[in-house]
Amino acid sequence: MDLQLLAANTPFNYFPIALQIVVAIGFVVVMMAVTHLLGPKRRTQDKLINFESGIPSVGNARQPMGIKYFLVAILFVLFDVEVIFFYPYAVNFRYLGQEGFIEVLLFVGFFLCGFIYIVKKGALDWED
Repeated sequence: MDLQLLAANTPFNYFPIALQIVVAIGFVVVMMAVTHLLGPKRRTQDKLINFESGIPSVGNARQPMGIKYFLVAILFVLFDVEVIFFYPYAVNFRYLGQEGFIEVLLFVGFFLCGFIYIVKKGALDWED
C-alpha cells in the first residue's frame, strides 16, 4: 500500500497540467506571430491616432472626472455577485431545509442593510 501512495505523487501525474499550460502558451505565441506576420501593414494617419469609440477627442485627458459612474458600476458588480450566490441555494434548497432557508434570509438581510446604507448615503443620486 505504501508503494501505491508513493506512485500517486510522481511528477508524471502533473504531465497533463504542464502539457495544457505549454499548449496554451504556445497557442498564444503562435497566434500573435501569425497576426503580426500576415496582418495588414498600412500605417495611415487615421490608423495611428487614438480611437475613442468614434467620438473625436476633446480637451485634456488629465481633467478631473466624476466618480459617480464608477461607484455605480462597482455597486452593480457587488449586488450582481449576490444574485450569483442564489443559484447554489436554488439547486439545493430541499436538501438545505429550514436551516438553509434561514441562512439565505440572513444573507439577503445583510445585503439589504448594505443597500439601504448606500441609498441613505446618496451613492445612487446622480444630481449633485
